[in-house]
Amino acid sequence: MPQPWDSPLVAKLTGQFGSGLSALTYLGQNYLTVDRSLIPNVLQILRDEEQFDYCVDVTAVHYPKRELQFDVIWILYSFTKNERLRVKTQIADGAHIPSVAFLWPTANWLEREAFDMFGIQFDGHPELKRILLPDGWKGHPLRKDYGIIEQDQEWVQINLGIESGQ
Repeated sequence: MPQPWDSPLVAKLTGQFGSGLSALTYLGQNYLTVDRSLIPNVLQILRDEEQFDYCVDVTAVHYPKRELQFDVIWILYSFTKNERLRVKTQIADGAHIPSVAFLWPTANWLEREAFDMFGIQFDGHPELKRILLPDGWKGHPLRKDYGIIEQDQEWVQINLGIESGQ
């Protein structure tokens, strides 16, 4: 069961952002849940002031029955502190979130993957387009409402000239 996480970092951020941020820890893994409107500011502070200089991953989790269907998650690492931190926020299907590719160059392809697999739009991304699937592909395979053997039948027929084997 997650427990409250208290640290100088948490005190600093809650002092600055108040109730728009909560901090928990689970099995030694610390994470911040942040209101989506605060995401750009919190992530900027984590990079510039708290030495989280590497963005390990940008991913999402889909909860189709929730009003805010997606958790968007940034996994950050500080080489100086040898510390990992997760930051997450919730967004609705079709809502946009600011890109952090200007903060961490690694976020460029990571955001493209989240766009490709979940359909999440990252505003300000330098070239948001599919990275794993072909450009014309319909759907986003890591959404829980995308069938396990589903594929874009039309794309397969047009581009491969075969009927889907599924």
